[in-house]
Order: sequence, then C-alpha cells, then structure tokens
Amino acid sequence: MKKIAMLLGACSLSLSGCGTAVTVLQDDADAARGLRKQKTYCQSIPRIYSGLAYDFCVLNAPPDPTGFLVPLVLLDLGLSGVLDTVVLPYTIYRQGVDGNIGIYWRAGRG
Repeated sequence: MKKIAMLLGACSLSLSGCGTAVTVLQDDADAARGLRKQKTYCQSIPRIYSGLAYDFCVLNAPPDPTGFLVPLVLLDLGLSGVLDTVVLPYTIYRQGVDGNIGIYWRAGRG
C-alpha cells in the first residue's frame, strides 16, 4: 500500500511540475515564481519549447538536497518535448506577441 501511495504521489508531482503545463497553461507570473522558488540562474525563457527551457532552468539551479527532483525533471524532459511540439503554433504566436517569459525583473520594470 505504501508503494502505491508513493507512486501516485510521484505521478501527480511530475504532472503538476510538467514544464509545458506550467509555462503554457499558467500565467507568466506563476511560471516565473516557480523558477524563482527553485533559485534558478536563468533570467528568462523563450515561449517556443518553453517546457524544455523550464526543465533546463530547474536543472540550472542549486542542487536539490533530497535528490528527488532531478529524476523527475529528466523524466519530464521527454514529456515536455512532445507537448511543446504539439503547442508549437500557439507558442510561436505568443513569442512574437509577448516575447520571452521573464524570471527576474529589475526594479522599476513591469
């Protein structure tokens, strides 16, 4: 029973942390907040293939002391690659209209 609960928890965590879902379906501020929480060194991510960029930014952060995050992100890279390709027409349009998703903003900028 404990193994099933752990497996279900890992699956729900990986789906809620899917880079494409975070960057395409959520508000830009929420995606940026998630990356700031991870203390990523990325300054912005492009909207085109934003799920993959999000995952790489999570990997480009200080190491996770639990060691649990890296396997989930590596698993999500494949899923994000497929989903990013599916939403490519939409993200190309949004990239042209809105530009990159900013992670950190300077004071006085929106």
